[in-house]
Amino acid sequence: MRILVVEDDAEAAGAMVRGLSEAGHEVTHAVDGAYGLLEAQKGGYDVYVVDRMMPRLDGVGMVETLRGGGDQTPVLFLSALGEVEDRVTGLKAGADDYLVKPYAFAELIARVEALSRRRETGGVQTVLKVGDLEMNLIARTVHRAGQEIDLQPREFQLLEFLMRHAGQSVTRTMLLEKVWEYHFDPQTNVIDVHISRLRAKIDKGFDRAMLQTVRGAGYRLEA
Repeated sequence: MRILVVEDDAEAAGAMVRGLSEAGHEVTHAVDGAYGLLEAQKGGYDVYVVDRMMPRLDGVGMVETLRGGGDQTPVLFLSALGEVEDRVTGLKAGADDYLVKPYAFAELIARVEALSRRRETGGVQTVLKVGDLEMNLIARTVHRAGQEIDLQPREFQLLEFLMRHAGQSVTRTMLLEKVWEYHFDPQTNVIDVHISRLRAKIDKGFDRAMLQTVRGAGYRLEA
C-alpha cells in the first residue's frame, strides 16, 4: 500500500514513516500541507495520513482542496485537537477517520489498513444501528431514540466495538486487545469503569437496558 504522510513535526513523521514501512507499506513524507497537496495531486496513493495543524496550509485546507478537485483517496486526520467539534470539523472537511494524539501506533496502522480495505471493497460503512441506538462514524455522534449521547473517545471506541458485535458476548480479553490495544491483562478495573460509564450514558433514562453483563463471559449489546 502507498501511503502519504503529511506531518510538520520531524520526529513524529520519522516514527510514522519507520513504523508504516516496517509494516510493509511504501511511505512518502511531506513536511506541510502545501507540499502534501502537491504530492497528493501526483496521484497513486492508497491512503493519506494528515496532521491537522501545520504551517502554510493546514490539514483541513489541504483535504478540502483535494475533495474539491474530486480526489476521494481515504484520509486519516491526526490531531491533538480531540473535542467533538474539532473532530466534526475535520470529518466535514472530507476526512474518513480521525485519530487523536497521543495514540497507540498499533491503532494507527490498523486504521490506515482498514481505510484501504474499505476503498478496495467500496463498502464504507458510515452508520451503525442496533435497535434504537445509532452511531454515525463520520460525524462521531451517537443517538438513542433521537436523543444525543455525548461520549469520550474511548467510550466511543468501546461502543463501536460492541455495536459491531451486537448480540454476541464479547470477553474482557477481546476488549483489551481490540479497544485498548493491550495484549496482556493490566490487572486494573479499566474495563469495568468504562463499561459502567457507557451503561450510564446509553441506558439511563430509557425503559430497556441494552448493555448486558454476561456472567462468566463478558458483555453483550442487545437490540
